[in-house]
Amino acid sequence: MQIWKLYKVPLLLTFVSFFFYWLFAYDLIRTEYTKLITFYCALWFAFLLILKLAKSNIKYLTAIAFLFRAVFILAIPNLSQDFYRFIWDGRMILEGLNPYLSTPQSFMQTHEFPIAQAKELYAGMGQLNGSHFTNYPPINQLCFVIAGLFSGHSILGSAIVLRLLIIAADFGTLVFGKRLLEKLNIPVKNIFWYILNPFIIIELTGNLHFEGVMIFFLVWSLYLLHSGKWKWAAVIFALSISVKLIPLLLLPLLFRYFKKETSQTIDLKKLISFYALIGITTLILFAPFYDSEFINNYAQTVGLWFQNFEFNASVYYIAREIGFLFRGYNEIAIIGKALPVLVLLFIIGLALSKKRMNTQILITHMLFAFSFYLFLSTTVHPWYIATLLILSVFTNYRFPLVWSFVIILSYLAYINLNKADKSENLWIIAIEYIVVYAVLIWELFIQKRVKHK
Repeated sequence: MQIWKLYKVPLLLTFVSFFFYWLFAYDLIRTEYTKLITFYCALWFAFLLILKLAKSNIKYLTAIAFLFRAVFILAIPNLSQDFYRFIWDGRMILEGLNPYLSTPQSFMQTHEFPIAQAKELYAGMGQLNGSHFTNYPPINQLCFVIAGLFSGHSILGSAIVLRLLIIAADFGTLVFGKRLLEKLNIPVKNIFWYILNPFIIIELTGNLHFEGVMIFFLVWSLYLLHSGKWKWAAVIFALSISVKLIPLLLLPLLFRYFKKETSQTIDLKKLISFYALIGITTLILFAPFYDSEFINNYAQTVGLWFQNFEFNASVYYIAREIGFLFRGYNEIAIIGKALPVLVLLFIIGLALSKKRMNTQILITHMLFAFSFYLFLSTTVHPWYIATLLILSVFTNYRFPLVWSFVIILSYLAYINLNKADKSENLWIIAIEYIVVYAVLIWELFIQKRVKHK
């Protein structure tokens, strides 16, 4: 009874959250927009109140974070089809076939069915996904293989195994995230902006996106780096790259991190060794899949994200409209090549900045490097924000947290799926980015002035 009196409101909010997570997992279709927004807002309201009322009870917050994840265990993802491709790739490898050398569509066109439930998996992933070569790196593929080994020919069984792997990765992120926060003298409760966030629970555990596994290795690597264990940090950083390639963007930022003990000059020997360990480990992980066609197929697939696909963009959509105005057609082929160059120049500028370097500044630079990348990207799927969110936990910036709430608006793009005009509603996207940019501008330029006054 004493516990009930002390935690009556947090416990009630936990029961309410459990109920809405169950509805999200088992009673929601992607195109049911009113339910989608209502459930999501209710979960966020409960999330903020729980953090406010129980912020000092780390054990309680940890328990409910994984309780909410457990709700999704038996659910088939309802906001994403990608997991069907995960299962396809895993079963291909178990059949002794290289998933990087063929597309699912190529088998369907020749009426070949190399794996169990090939037709069902192809129908589930959709024609767009099935017509392209896989772009999932080797550690990601290992997870797909594990799902195939332990689930037999069950699609639901595969989803369960994949989900358990992602939940395990989230637990690892919690452990090393807390340790890194303690070493940086930042409140440990900050980690729950990520671990307990409805966006993370729904997008990673619910929809089976492997950003969670990549983030686990990234946080672990940063912890090791801060602890002085840079060799192991390099190996773990390579594992992160081998789940999702995006950490490659962050490598230049480490240029000024390694200093000689006797001076502030860069320790080139240590820096080169660090980069070499990452490169060698990554190549070893990719080696089992190497083939003369592999590099071409992989580069072709990665290039699609810059020159073919468009979704939930901001700066790119403005540039596209300017192109329509002056040229009369979509300039994605040109703009898609120019924007990555701007991102690279921005990251190099951060890497060469003369500001003193420590782990917290390094993570802040990573936050802004990846933010700039997303702001200029042609495609920004909701789950991409997860990396921004975890990096923000170790900084004073909260615009990724706000973005993790308003990103739900991007799902309203599916309103037109069954109509002749399948284009996104640009007004809705504008609302999303106006909110994000407003918070960013406030944090960068206004907040400090207000505090100073």
